[in-house]
Amino acid sequence: MQTNTQKYGVYPMYKIVRKKNLNHTVTQMEIEAPLVAAKAKPGQFIILRVDEEGERIPLTVAGVNREEGTVKIIFQIVGATTAKLNHKEEGEFIQDFAGPLGKATETEGIRKVCIVGGGVGCAIAMPVAQEFHRLGAEVTSIIGFRSKDLLILEEEFSECSDRLVVMTDDGSYGRHGNVTVPLKEMLDAGERFDMIITIGPLIMMKFVTLAAKPYGVPVTVSMNPIMIDGTGMCGGCRITLVKEDGTRETKFACVDGPDFNGYEIDFDEAMSRGRMYMWFERRAYEETCNLFREA
Repeated sequence: MQTNTQKYGVYPMYKIVRKKNLNHTVTQMEIEAPLVAAKAKPGQFIILRVDEEGERIPLTVAGVNREEGTVKIIFQIVGATTAKLNHKEEGEFIQDFAGPLGKATETEGIRKVCIVGGGVGCAIAMPVAQEFHRLGAEVTSIIGFRSKDLLILEEEFSECSDRLVVMTDDGSYGRHGNVTVPLKEMLDAGERFDMIITIGPLIMMKFVTLAAKPYGVPVTVSMNPIMIDGTGMCGGCRITLVKEDGTRETKFACVDGPDFNGYEIDFDEAMSRGRMYMWFERRAYEETCNLFREA
């Protein structure tokens, strides 16, 4: 492993062992990080920096190879840091790769599970589905995308699911519609799950939770999409839980989660906060892209 030397000593840098484009906006990388690979579990995340001047971003562990000591990450190119990361190639190094962080997804006592993933959130849902399959649970997976060209990880989900339903908003692949359509059909037909686990855009997770509520099926949501610095210090992933008695409690997705009871999440508040800095991130992304064009 390559090392970097600063006045504070010698520390490792992390090699990109493999890189694969899953579609035109989503990239998969395998990073050489044996200490992280030895302990990481589904649902947990890492914090990385691309270089010394880079910001810290959280990315979910999308898989590990403990023998090779590698950790798989999947990211969508939406901001300055992910654009910079995507310009790295196999054999190159990134500055920092810390983890595993967050609480692993609870699996105990769950024998029949429905995994509902949306878009790049499927990168988080996939290792969860794989873990339940490994434990012998009956796994139903529903994955949704805006269109066929954004489809990712279908083969991986097929291998770990007893039943897989693929949805596209425009009907260009699989079934036409959003992920709540087949979920409602299953529940209406009398299907019962020990748990529904949903990971994707906040609006999708909100409506999956609403679809399940009349049937009383427990719902776990991953609030990973709203995390920023991954330590709780920035406050960007602050969420409000509304308890059955109406009391409200503040939690942080990174240190208290990222998994939560979907019925307790104030989704509207979380979505409102998530829109506050979209303009800033877009500007940073455009400035980064311009730098690469000029180089």
